[in-house]
Formats: sequence, C-alpha cells, structure tokens
Amino acid sequence: MVWLTAILGLVILLVAGDLLVRGAVNVALRLGIPALIVSLTVVAFGTSAPELLVSIEAVVRGAPGLALGNVVGSNTANILLVLGLPAIVSRLHTANFDTRSSYAYMIAGTLVFIAACFLGPLGPLHGLVLLACLAVVLGSQARSALRHRRSNGSDVEDIEGADPAMRGWKIAAFLILGLVGLPIGANLLVDSAVEIAQRFGVSNSVIGLTLVAIGTSMPELATTLMAAIRRQADVALGNVIGSNVFNLLAIIGISSLVGSIPVDPAFLTFDLWVMLAASLLLAPFVYTSSLDLTRRWGFLLTGLYAIYIVMVVLHG
Repeated sequence: MVWLTAILGLVILLVAGDLLVRGAVNVALRLGIPALIVSLTVVAFGTSAPELLVSIEAVVRGAPGLALGNVVGSNTANILLVLGLPAIVSRLHTANFDTRSSYAYMIAGTLVFIAACFLGPLGPLHGLVLLACLAVVLGSQARSALRHRRSNGSDVEDIEGADPAMRGWKIAAFLILGLVGLPIGANLLVDSAVEIAQRFGVSNSVIGLTLVAIGTSMPELATTLMAAIRRQADVALGNVIGSNVFNLLAIIGISSLVGSIPVDPAFLTFDLWVMLAASLLLAPFVYTSSLDLTRRWGFLLTGLYAIYIVMVVLHG
C-alpha cells in the first residue's frame, strides 16, 4: 500500500504541476506580461514545482535528506538517464547547437552548490547566495533571448502551455487544481518515501537519490524522449541543462530558507562528485562540433546510471 501511495502522490504532483504551468502561463500572458518573462520565470518555476514542493515538504516534516537527495539525484538522473535513454532511441545531433553559455552556468552553479554543501548545514545564508546566482543566470538568459528575438522573432505559441484560445473558466480550473494538487501530492509522496526508508532500513537521503529523484525526473524524460523522436537535440539538451540549473539554485535556494538542511557525509564523499562527474561528461558534446550523442553513448550513460543506483542502494 505504501508503494501505491507513493506512486499516487507522484502522479498527482506531475499532473498538478502541468496544470499549474498551463494556467499560470495563460494568466500571465492575458495580464500583458511579456512572453519572454513568462518563458524565463513562470514556465521555468512551474515545471520545477513538483521538485520544489517535495523539497519544502521534506524540510518541514523533518526529512531534509530527502530534499537534498531529490535535487542531487535528479541532476544525476537528468544527464545519465534522461539523455541516455533518448539517445538509445534516436541519435541526438548535439554538435549542431550552441549550448556553451548555458552549460557554463550549469557547471558554475554545480560548483557553488558543492561549496555550499561543504560549508553546511544549508541555511538561509546559503539559500540567498544560491538565489542570487539564479538571478544572475536569469538576467543573462533574458539578455541573450532578447538579442535572439530581435533577429529572429518569436510567437506566443512557442511558450510551453500557451493557448490564446483558452477560456477563463478553464484557466481558473487549471490554477486551482494545480495549487491544490501540488501540496497534496507532495505530502503523499514525502510521507510514503519516509515510511519506505524506515521499512527497508535505509536513509531518507537514499530514497531521495533514487525513488523520488527518478520519479520527479519523469517529465524531463518524457520531454527529452519526444525531442529525440522529433530530432530536436537542442530541446533535449537545453531541457536537461535548464532543469539542472533550477534544481541547484532555485529549489535548494528556496528550501534552505524554510529550514536547515544537514548534509549527509555520503554526499560530500560520493554523491556530489558523481553529480559533478556526470555534468562534466557533457563537455565534449557541448564544446566540440563533431561529437553527437549516439546510441553507443546512450547505452554508456544509462549503464553508468544503473551502476550508480546499485551503489547507492548497497551502501545506503
């Protein structure tokens, strides 16, 4: 029953997050907020809402290891699993797209996050530093997007969840269902995850690194799989890099303002370095013009992730 409850909580989280994004995007556009700001803020924060709610709920309920494990595990899964599986399905022509600046921000954010963990436990001061870094990233992205749109233009329809024809009652329903569903789903998932950890005699951090991290990475996996099928390597790679930046800077930044987040010694000696190593694995695909994510690379990344999960469970 506890596994069913965890799955139910995860499903509610993901559905509520999607509804919230759709409702919030269309409200923002109708209020006259520029499409650029909507895409950089409303969509970005909205798609990270499930992870954010889970992390906040975990901190409030005295299971901060679940929050930290969720973020570190999600970032590792985003690279090894979320890029690995789609590459097996279809070759990702990453050499054709320039993601160097976004990737540099991801690596810088990862290093700042690791430094904060070594200076932990994570608290309000760490959170403010991480959120300040996020503001710098958003500012830079806004300037780059403005330059791009001046030269190429952009339609509202390009924004995830945008629907100019959506009726007011439907927008309101999406917002209400999203706002109500997110805390309910987070509560169910966190309670179930803590109970599973207790039953199997493992730490909340292990459950966060595995069950919760994989579950909350499902939207990214679905998006990246569709991008691979449609031959949209820029969407696949950009989705992973953007998600990782938000996980590190926004989710932990906000969660650490809610309460103290102790850092398990295992993170300092193993998990943080696996996350960094996985992030650095992308460097050849970002900085070279002749290397694509082929099926062989996909099998390698997915295999590395399977090995990592086994090691986490065995040592948990």
